[in-house]
Parts: sequence; structure tokens; C-alpha cells
Amino acid sequence: MITFSAELKADAAARTISGKIVPYDGEVGMTSAGAVVFERGAINIAESSNVKLLLEHDPKQPIGRAQFFNETEDGIYASFKISKSSRGTDALIEAAEELRTGLSVGVMVNAAKPKNGVLYVSSAELLEVSLVQAAAFKSAAVTDIAASEDEVAEPTQPTESETVVEETTAVEATPTVEAAAVEAARPAVTAMAYSKPRIELTAAKYAEQSIRAALGDEDARQYLVAADSTVNNPGLVPTRQLSEIINPLGTTIRPSIEAITRGVLPDAGMTFEIPKITAMPAVAEIAQGNAFQDTDMTSDFLSVTVKKYAGQQTFSVELLDRTSPAFFDELVRNMGAAYAKATDAAVNAAIITGASLDATTTVTFPTAAELLGVVARGAASVYNATLGLSNPFARNMIVNTSQWSNIMTLNDSGRPIYTASQPQNAGGAVTPTALQGNVAGLNLYVTPNTASGTDTDGSILIVNPDAYTWYESPTYRLRAETTATGQVTIGYYGYGAIATKVGAGAFKNNKA
Repeated sequence: MITFSAELKADAAARTISGKIVPYDGEVGMTSAGAVVFERGAINIAESSNVKLLLEHDPKQPIGRAQFFNETEDGIYASFKISKSSRGTDALIEAAEELRTGLSVGVMVNAAKPKNGVLYVSSAELLEVSLVQAAAFKSAAVTDIAASEDEVAEPTQPTESETVVEETTAVEATPTVEAAAVEAARPAVTAMAYSKPRIELTAAKYAEQSIRAALGDEDARQYLVAADSTVNNPGLVPTRQLSEIINPLGTTIRPSIEAITRGVLPDAGMTFEIPKITAMPAVAEIAQGNAFQDTDMTSDFLSVTVKKYAGQQTFSVELLDRTSPAFFDELVRNMGAAYAKATDAAVNAAIITGASLDATTTVTFPTAAELLGVVARGAASVYNATLGLSNPFARNMIVNTSQWSNIMTLNDSGRPIYTASQPQNAGGAVTPTALQGNVAGLNLYVTPNTASGTDTDGSILIVNPDAYTWYESPTYRLRAETTATGQVTIGYYGYGAIATKVGAGAFKNNKA
């Protein structure tokens, strides 16, 4: 889903917020998916009356519903009727006081094309619109605030008798408000305060509301809050569910990609070419009167293949509609973690394939002396192979988690070589609390995204980052619903290409 901000107007008297939600004319906005341009007519609005206005894209905080949408040459305009809830009134206050000054759309992209680092969206479905703290454009600001006296209220405090909770009857208290003066230059809009309602509190009612709250019913959740805050009946102690989610399986780190250079993927084609010098002209000492050394410079093209990395999740529409919004957030985060793992593993494999193999063998987990030997031989090998690059030196070391563990054990008479801070042990810094460090002058990157975590050749890589480049597009999310089967499919994908510009710009260990 892409979120995109634009300008708004708020009318506190009519309880409406309106404004441009999407600009056209090639205007670039910085969204949750990066730089984005919406092409004219790109956004489809299936049923305008079903579009809700949320607060900061939080499905748990609806504040209004769309009245109409109007598409013009320069963008899409919309107007929203704001709820008379305290949250809706607060939103009007924040708009009036310029605390939230933008409108932002949430869309599901159906078709888009990247170009020069910008994603051009040609087809998308509007999911929701949100009132946000700030818009993506300088002109996006609250430009009109109006209020009437009956919208302005001073809160009243509940009396002691109004806090009584009865066992079987439910009587809602009538809200009490007082009108306050309205400033001529800038109206003050204050949220109304309601006296605390009496609620029906029985075991059966509590159980029913607990179930409805678990399915996402906001009124039921408010009932539980009121019940739990006003009474402590035996047998009605609920089991709380925290909003945090425990997930020890997914991570979005990409150490192998971080250890090399990055580039922007070309906007078209599944292959692209990079010119590469294959032979240098020669200069030699020539005797007087003899012909010049005649050796031509030659070049060729390095062809780089673009690959797609994609995955999907299929689940029922009931799960999407009736479960906690945290489910969708966690699903998208986990799909991003899976994408990160697949792309980082592909880059790690490409470096291992292109790297020069150390002519000297070592044990699976090198000693301190053997590790220094790998670094020394690797540094010299990489330098000789990348002399033509702007920086021909090896600067990074990539290891798997098993080698990381081994490096932390290397010691000098019991003193850790790579973790101590004293000058006599200042060979680098490697700690169990960070996947980056320094070993013998090389920046250390630890990756869990390898084919094997133990003893393969290439578990230690000495790399000149300029010798390998990872080109990548933005990532995309698609949603498809099949009403016949009641299934929803979420797709997550992107395109990437690893260019091995100088294979010998990497050097790998050779286990015995």
C-alpha cells in the first residue's frame, strides 16, 4: 500500500474536511514506497461512500466518511463528513490549530513503472484517506477554518452519582455542554465532554463484548474499557492481549548488499549492458628511431541479467476484514523480511561464485595467524585485480555467522584480539551485540543469508565494494480478491540485478 499526502481545508462548523488528496501534472511525492507520481486517472474509487477518513492511517481510528470525490485536470478533490465523536472533534481542533495539516491516500497499486528512481503509478485502488500531521508538498496546508458557537463546548465533569454501575439496567447519560465565546480572528473549537454513561455489566454481556472486541468492534472495545475501569467483579478478570508480536524468524538486514555498491535499476528490460575495458594500450621503452609500441585498447559489454524476487500469501476475506490490523502489518513486514533474505542470499552467492579462491588452505575455522594470512593474501589479490578502479583496495570482509563466532574466540594469552580496547589488543572490534565491526583493518559484515552457515569455501570473503554492484527497483505490493472462493492474495515483489564487474575483486577462503 502506498500512502501519499496532499492539501486540505477544514470546516469545523459543517464538520467537514476537504481538499486535494492526489495531485496530477507529474508532481512527485515522497510516499511510503519512495518517490511516486500518480498518472491522470490512475486511482479507481469503487464506492465513494465506503471510503473512510482515518487518523494517520490507523484503521482503529476512523474519524469520518467521504461525501464526494471530484477528479479534475490537476488532481482528485474530496470532502469528508467528520464524526461527532470526541476523536472527530479533536481532529477538527488539530486541523484548526495547524497540528494536522495534510490529507494522505492509501492505495493498492495494480500497475506501475519505475523511471529514474520514481515510481509512475498508472492503476491503483483507493483503500482509505487519512488526516495526517504534514503533507508532502509545501502548498499542502489548512487554508480555511470556520466554527459556529454550538460546535464549541466546555467539558463538564461527571458527578459522583453518575459513576455508579448497575447490574441489569443500561441508561445512557445525557451530555452536558456549555457554549463558549468564539474568537473573531481564529475560532476555538473544543471537544465536548460527556458524563460517564451507565452500562449493563453482566457476565454474559461482558463475554459477548469481549468476543466482538476481538473481532475489531470499536464499540465493544470501549465497553470493556468502561467495565474494567469502573468495577472489579469476581469472575470478570479478562486476559489481556498485548499489541506486540513475537517474531524470531524474520529480519530485513542485508549485510552482503551493504558490503558492496548500490545502483538504480534501469527503467526497462530484463537485461542491461555496462561497457568494460578488456585490454589496455601499452607503453614501452623504445630505442631512438624505432616504431612506437602498438597495442590497441579494446572493450566489450558486461551483460547483467535482471531477476524478479516475489512471494505471496493467500488467506480468507474474513481474516482480512475481521482480524486485528496488526495481522496485515506483520504480514507485510514478514514478506519484506523474506524479500530481504532472498536478495541478500543471491548477492552472497554471486560474490562467492566470482571471487578468487585462496591458493593456501586453512582449517574450517582459522586460527588468528591463519585469519591474518587470509586477510593479507586477499588484500594483495584484490588490489592487483582492481587497479583500474578509482579505489583499488579491499575494504570489506563478509563472513557467515559461524565464522563470526570463531573470530570472537581468537585471543592473545586469553585476551580477546578483536574485542579488547587496550592498544596491545587493538586488532579490530568484533562484538556479540553487533553484526558489523572491524577485523585487521577491514569493515566486517556478518550475514545469516548464506546457503550454508558452516564450512563452505567463501565463508570468509575479502571484497572491494566497487567490484560488485547491486541494482534494484522499488518493491511492490499487489492485492487480488477472488469472490468465488472468498480468498485474498497479497503479492510482494521487486526486481534486482547483481553486476560482477570484476570477479577477482573478491577473494574467498579455501578450507582444507
